[in-house]
Amino acid sequence: MSEHKLILVKRRTRLEELVVRYNTVQQAQFYIERLGADFSDYMEEDHRYRLSVQQAQQQLGQLGRVQTIDREHVPNFIFGEQDIVVVVGQDGLVANTLKYVTEQPLIGVNPDPMRWDGVLLPFTVEDLSFIVPDVIRKQRTLKEVTLAKVELNDGQYLYGVNDLFIGRKTHVSARYEVRLGTSAEQQSSSGIIVSTGMGSTGWFKSVLAGATGIVASSAWQDMNSEAEVAVASSSIHKSRQELNQFNWDAPYLYFSVREPFPSRTTAANLVFGQIHSKQPLHIVSQMPEDGVIFSDGVEQDFLEFNSGVEAIIGLAERRGRLVV
Repeated sequence: MSEHKLILVKRRTRLEELVVRYNTVQQAQFYIERLGADFSDYMEEDHRYRLSVQQAQQQLGQLGRVQTIDREHVPNFIFGEQDIVVVVGQDGLVANTLKYVTEQPLIGVNPDPMRWDGVLLPFTVEDLSFIVPDVIRKQRTLKEVTLAKVELNDGQYLYGVNDLFIGRKTHVSARYEVRLGTSAEQQSSSGIIVSTGMGSTGWFKSVLAGATGIVASSAWQDMNSEAEVAVASSSIHKSRQELNQFNWDAPYLYFSVREPFPSRTTAANLVFGQIHSKQPLHIVSQMPEDGVIFSDGVEQDFLEFNSGVEAIIGLAERRGRLVV
């Protein structure tokens, strides 16, 4: 019915991951139940997810050519210009897929609304019968999403839909030089997080919550009245709310440094700031080994970031397009 190819992206369930590790369902069940956990929950989740994928394949098969791919194959998959991408959630799978598509619209499907909240999964399997035709006829609203991009001086690059992490594989401190505009300094920290608007409700939000909580607690100890505390609390809350209203299509990113350590050779002044098209973030690695950059919490998909390598982080040249 359509010349558009429909790409269905799915993932392994927790049960499938256990079977990969323990070879059989029975052995996986023995392991889980020995720890006192409820194995039936794994079975139920797997059943519902498989059923949703099967129903999605049937629905899409009535609308056009369907190709189903697993999550691990997405980074190497070549999406066609006219493809329509359907992701059977969770939210993390939508984000991980979005950074590998180009201009193709992406439809997020929640396989189990009773289990998953699905901020990026506004549709159910049953919705596909009318959502996909609307997308083909260009009658659905597409929400643009700003992506982050890191480019290394050796030619490698990586996109981030929610965030980028720059640091060490281990808990050892990361050493690097950071530069933003005319400011630059040597730093030692637990790494740098760069957040997009879409990622502002995730890692970025937790960083702000921790930082403002520390500032507030410290300030309140020096105050002499409840009125002063109330004014300070209101000001801190307002500042945090403004940052949390960071839209998905905002033309900027934010970076934040985790646990910066000031010393004789390192500073902790350039720890938070905005990145935009005229002001990228430059980071030069001083880590002899185990330096990494990964995106969206997928540690297996990373760039090595060891001594001498420079990373330039800014806005991606393209945007993601989510069907809403």
